[in-house]
Order: sequence, then C-alpha cells, then structure tokens
Amino acid sequence: MNGMGPDPPFNSNSGRYAVRGAARRSANINVMFKAVEKAAYGLKRDFGEVENLQVSMKGPADFVSSADLRAEKRLREELERSRPGYGFLLEEGGEIKGSDPEHRWIIDPLDGTTNFLHGIPHFAISVALQKGDEIIAGIIYDVAKDEFFWAEKGVGAFLDNRRLRVSGRRRLNECVLACGVPHIGHGDHAVFEKQLHTVMDRCAGVRRMGAASLDMAYVAAGRYDGYWESHINAWDIAAGLILISEAGGYVRDAKGGTNMLGTGSVVAANDYIQPVLAKALKKAVTD
Repeated sequence: MNGMGPDPPFNSNSGRYAVRGAARRSANINVMFKAVEKAAYGLKRDFGEVENLQVSMKGPADFVSSADLRAEKRLREELERSRPGYGFLLEEGGEIKGSDPEHRWIIDPLDGTTNFLHGIPHFAISVALQKGDEIIAGIIYDVAKDEFFWAEKGVGAFLDNRRLRVSGRRRLNECVLACGVPHIGHGDHAVFEKQLHTVMDRCAGVRRMGAASLDMAYVAAGRYDGYWESHINAWDIAAGLILISEAGGYVRDAKGGTNMLGTGSVVAANDYIQPVLAKALKKAVTD
C-alpha cells in the first residue's frame, strides 16, 4: 500500500508484478497469484476499517468477520473460473467436491483472524493446490507487509522472485522457534505447557505471532529456525508444508509421520534441528 491509497487489483502487465514473474511460475501459480491479489484488495480495505466490521462468534476467541467471508468468496470464484472442476477445502465453507477427483484447493482466506480484528498487522491469505494426497503448489500472502511467499513442487520456494532456504543452524541453543499456543476451547493446555518449558530451556527464544501460515513461511525463509504446533487445521498448514519442503526443510507430524494434514500436527525445521526438536517435544510429555 502506498500513500495514494490501496494497491490496485492484480495486473499481470504492470511493472510491479513483472518483477514477481521473474521466477519460473507455472500456469497454476499464476492463477493462484491472481486470485490471492483480488482477495487481498478487499482485506486491505477492511483492515483499514476494522472497527466497523460486522462480526459474529463461532466459538470462544474464534471470530468470523465479514472480511473473512468476502475473501473466501472471491478466492473461490476466481479459482473456479480458472480451474473448473477442482474441489475445495475451505475454512468457512467446508469441503466441496469437484468433478475432478484428483485436484482440490485448500484455502484459509484470513489466517490470523484474531490479529486482524484487533488491528494487529500480522495475517495472511493461504492457498494450496493438492493433487491426490500431495500438495503440489502453495501461496502465503502477508497482506499487511506485502510479501508473497510461494512454492511449487520441484521448482523451489520463493519470496516474490527471491529463492528461499531454511536456516542452516545446527544447535538448538542457537535457534529461535515459533509455535502455536492453545487458547480457550482449543488445544491441550497441559501438554503444551510441558513442551514449552522443555523447549524454552534449550533454545534461544520462542515466538508466538498468531498466524500459523506465516510461522511456516518464516521457517522457509530462514527467519525462524523451526516451528511446532498441534490441533491445527489442514487449511492453516497446507501451503506452508510445500514452502518448507521446497526450501530444503524437513517436516513431520508429532509422531514422526508424514500425515500432517490428517493428524493436525507439525514439527518443522532443517534436517539437523527437526529431529532434535521432535525428540525434545516427545520427551516433555513422556517423562
């Protein structure tokens, strides 16, 4: 956003987006970029008027805003137009089967809703494309900071057109880690307290920013050295999984398996730190 008001909707011919096209983007990634830009345009406007939003409660400390619903509608409409037949897994709309049984979009239109509604500029749009059981492309857009994180299987992970790599640190005591924190009505508070106590004693710092997709994007970018969370939804982590993997990271669920979307748990870092972090988290709840 500049001093003249909100950024214009996506225009693939503009100079601003020509830079973003410098990396090798497929047709699927271009479709995702366009959909995300259109949804982000509304979120930027709504964030500027956050106090006037009409909101409803869907659970303790878990708000659904009109901005959330509008963004999801824009994303679905744009993606359906470009890829008719693909299915959807939506935070608000649930699962929608498509005529194409192999492909579906996994979408969180506003990850960090609580941040958004409190005027905290740390929230994102997350879109992943799944083929069969595999995530093959993902975009995480930090709306307030105007950072596009994206990845595609076999192509790599990028921030705009800059290639991303996970942190190279090999000692846990040098690492800054991100995590999700249970809140009212969500998560296992007792288990988390044990894990946090164990990890805090062994690392350089722990951060909780309130948007899982951005936590994972930051791991892919080497800003965080690792991330863990349990009791999390598929739409929160789907795009982040391919970002970290394509950035050279190592991702497993809490039990060491590869079904992160199914188990709703993630332990991610580079291939040196991830096993150490996973072992510490497991030891915290078994001792």
